[in-house]
Amino acid sequence: MTLSLYIARRFAGMVGRVFLIFFGILMLIDMIEQLRRFSDAGVGLGQAALLSLLNVPETLYRILPLIMIMAAIAMFLGLARSSELVVVRAAGRSGLRFLVTPLVVSILLGALVVALFNPLVAATSKAYDQRRAALSRGGDSVLSVSDSGLWLRQGGEDGQTVIQAARANPDGTQLFGVTFLSFDAAGLPARRIESESARLTEGAWELSGAKTWDLTQPNPELAASRDEGPVVLPSDLTAERIRDSFGTPSAIAFWDLPGYIADLEGAGFSARSYRLWFQMELAQPLLMAAMVLVAAGFTMRHVRFGGTGRMVLMAMLAGFGIFFLRNFAQALGDSGQIPITLAAWSPPVAAVMLSLGLLLHLEDG
Repeated sequence: MTLSLYIARRFAGMVGRVFLIFFGILMLIDMIEQLRRFSDAGVGLGQAALLSLLNVPETLYRILPLIMIMAAIAMFLGLARSSELVVVRAAGRSGLRFLVTPLVVSILLGALVVALFNPLVAATSKAYDQRRAALSRGGDSVLSVSDSGLWLRQGGEDGQTVIQAARANPDGTQLFGVTFLSFDAAGLPARRIESESARLTEGAWELSGAKTWDLTQPNPELAASRDEGPVVLPSDLTAERIRDSFGTPSAIAFWDLPGYIADLEGAGFSARSYRLWFQMELAQPLLMAAMVLVAAGFTMRHVRFGGTGRMVLMAMLAGFGIFFLRNFAQALGDSGQIPITLAAWSPPVAAVMLSLGLLLHLEDG
C-alpha cells in the first residue's frame, strides 16, 4: 500500500509539472498572438494576458493525452535511472502489477478532467469569444438554440430583427412556425410578422402564410394584415453564417451536452458532431490509461539496456500516432462515414490492446 501511494503521488506530481510547463509555454505564445491580433484595438499586456488566460485552457484540454504520455515517460525514466524499478521487481512485484497504480491514477485524472475541467474550458471559451467579438466589433453569434426552439438575429440599416422558430431544416435555411420581431434604429419594436414557414434565399427571407402587425400603431391588432402571397424580407444572413454560428462542441459543458443535443434535434438540426463529442468525452479516461500503457511499453526498462533515446522517441511517435488516429476517427464520425460509437471508442481501445500486447511480450508477469 505504501509503495502504491508513493507511485501514485509521484505520477500525479509529474502530470501536474508537465501540465504547468505547457500552460506557461502556451500562455507566452498566445499572449504574443493576442497582442498582434488586436493591436488596432489598443490591447495592452494586461488585456492580452487575460485573453490568453481565457483561450489557453481549450488548447490544453485538446492536448491532454499528449501531456499524459509525456508525464508517464518522464516518470518511468526517472524510476529506471534511480533503479527503483529494479528494487520493485526484486521485491516480487511484476511490471504489470506495478502498472496498476499509474493506470488507476490516469483513469481518475481522466474522469476529473471530464467532470470538472471540461465545464471550466467551456466557460472560458465562451468568455473569450465574447471578448474577442467585442474587440473586433463583430457582434455575437447570430444563432441560439433553447427549449422554445431556435433564435436568430440579423442586422440592417434600419435596425435589428429577432427571429424565433419552432424548428428548422438541418442547415437552418428553412424555418417553420416562425416569428419575426423587428426593432428600429432606436431599439423600439416596429413590426411583428408570424409565418407558417420562411425560406432563406440570396439576401432575403421568403415567407408564406404571413400575418403582419405594425407595432407603431396605437392598436396593432386592428392594423394587422394577412398576406396570401409570399412576403420577401431583406436579410444579411447566409447558410454559411448560420452554420458557423453553432461554434464547436467543446464550447458546451459536458453536463449540458445531453440537454443541448435534445434541444438541437428538437429544433430540426443535426446533432451528430455533438453526440460524437459526448462519446469522446466518455472515452477520455480510457484514452488517458492507453497513453500510460504506451509509455510503459517503451520506457519501463532499465537504462543499462541502452537505447533510451530511441525508446523515448518511439513512445512519443506512438502517442502522436494515437492522437492523430483519434482526430482522424473524429473526422470520419463527424462526416457520417463510420458510426459514432466506433469513431469515439475504437482509438483508445485499440491503443490499450496493442500496448497490453507489447507489455505481455516484454514482461514475464
